Amino acid sequence: MSRPVTKIAILGAGTIGGSVIKVLRDNQEIISQRASTDIEIKNILVLPHEIPKLQAQGLPATNNYDEILDDPDISIVVELMGGLKPAKDFALRALEKGKNVVTANKDVVAQYGGELLEAAEKNHVDYLFEASVGGAIPIIMPLKRSLTGNRVTEILGVVNGTTNYMLTKMTEDGADYDTVLKEAQAKGYAEANPAADVEGKDAARKIAILASIAFNSRVKFEDVSIEGITKITPKDIQHAANLGYVVKLLAIGKETEEGIDVRVHPVLLPKVHPLASVNGVFNAIFVRGYPIDEAMFFGPGAGFPTASAVIADIIEIARGIQTNSVGRFGCTCFNKKPICPLEETISSYYIRLLVDDKPGVLGAVATTFGNAEVSLTSVAQTASTVEGHAELVVVTHKVRHKNILAAQEALKELPVVDEISSVMRVES
Repeated sequence: MSRPVTKIAILGAGTIGGSVIKVLRDNQEIISQRASTDIEIKNILVLPHEIPKLQAQGLPATNNYDEILDDPDISIVVELMGGLKPAKDFALRALEKGKNVVTANKDVVAQYGGELLEAAEKNHVDYLFEASVGGAIPIIMPLKRSLTGNRVTEILGVVNGTTNYMLTKMTEDGADYDTVLKEAQAKGYAEANPAADVEGKDAARKIAILASIAFNSRVKFEDVSIEGITKITPKDIQHAANLGYVVKLLAIGKETEEGIDVRVHPVLLPKVHPLASVNGVFNAIFVRGYPIDEAMFFGPGAGFPTASAVIADIIEIARGIQTNSVGRFGCTCFNKKPICPLEETISSYYIRLLVDDKPGVLGAVATTFGNAEVSLTSVAQTASTVEGHAELVVVTHKVRHKNILAAQEALKELPVVDEISSVMRVES
């Protein structure tokens, strides 16, 4: 008995698009069996000069999007172009034409996800984006389906492979930031312009998506407080290790009394935390809630394995088409919760200071923190000193960010403090 056929179009044949095409071909039979329908690539949108290469592989190709949009046989459009324009417009036009859309585009989902999900609901189709966060790691659908009976209170993620690789190398080799960045670029882990990764913007887009789903309230990219890894030094990593921590660029989403606390920044993470052992280019997402307590999702975060998540969404929609049940996984942002202001966020802090090496300095520093209502858990003078100066490493109790800012301003005015060398949050 022959199977029905679900015809799809793919927008973009780059790294992810090419991977999806390859896997659909290599795993054709098992995908068809699991989807209960054959998946046929009806067209591929590429630049004009790329068309002959695809046609030589026996693949259909076009540089005219209207050919795809106006083709009634195509029921799923797979957007793998990247960037905001024209990807967002192409996705929206497909949804308005009654076509289902699958995407791996975190930029579009983080910025326009609400609008596109509304368009999908209005036109009774699906807009799925599992591959937009965590590459091959299943996390979007688990949050929307498997964990839907939970009240999620916290979601933490190592969600950028480039920065995780760099911090791993700095930890293992004691190398500085510039050295590991050049190595990451040479290996293809970092772009020639690595700003989106090292400044935390890539991770911010991903946590905006995750927080929106986890807390059922729209979180946009601009709501996320962002700090990258460019100021991290081998000295900070070594001090962290001495204190029982590792340094990670963490994407954080928490539900608090003041609203949704959503941010990306380097943190000192206890070595016993499940995320502390996630090294290299791997990603992981840690979820805390009730009644699940704790769960972690781990795997490769980018590249070829991302095709796994894209194809899972294609199969999900193809199954829905066969049973006339598309549109089951729509927008879950049914609340409008406030975003917690950065100054009201609460954390412990690691602060490294360069101070005058003379009696009374420690007391003056401690008093300054106390005046800003910042309580200290530890103060240590390190073995590393400059002539006439000493280095202090301070760890605070949990405190609001506004109090740390006040303490920093007061310390800058303290004559015995020569430099505030580093400030990082400590995640308990």
